[in-house]
Amino acid sequence: MFIDYRQEQWPDWLGTAEFAYNNKVHSSTKMLLFKANYGQDPRMEFKARKKEKYEGTEKFVTKMKEIQKKAKAVLEKMQEKMKKYADRKREKVDEYKVGDLVILSTKDLKYKMVGKRTEKLTERFVGLYKVKKIILVNAVKLELSSIIKIHPVVNISRIHRYVGQVEGQRKEQSALVIIEGEKE
Repeated sequence: MFIDYRQEQWPDWLGTAEFAYNNKVHSSTKMLLFKANYGQDPRMEFKARKKEKYEGTEKFVTKMKEIQKKAKAVLEKMQEKMKKYADRKREKVDEYKVGDLVILSTKDLKYKMVGKRTEKLTERFVGLYKVKKIILVNAVKLELSSIIKIHPVVNISRIHRYVGQVEGQRKEQSALVIIEGEKE
């Protein structure tokens, strides 16, 4: 209806499309968009305007304020409802301090680590890095090693606080094994 294969008609139908959109009850405000903006239903017929001052101006202004007040109340209620559903999936964020030790997720670092090209064999978390600076509540700057070629500012969803090793867990790497005079 609004467009043909040559796409020449749509400017002619634009006014009709705008009227149809403004004459539809909006899901958030539960009222016509035109009425929310202008305080009245859109005109369907043509009436000549009077050249004198309109006596119902005060009535119109009061009506507009009432409509806008209702729309604002409905929008605030919808906003609270949306916030409630959005907050269900939010978790409490760890707060980091300068000097905290963290490990970095390798989830998005597939080919950004020098010398480690096999994704299957790459560790899930690498390093022990210090938090160098707190940029925002959800972003920190790390002291990264030269192996990782990424920007040092990372989102906190990519790091985890280093807890330390469990008692009894091997803390130092074993020495190199020498077989027939060569290091293995």
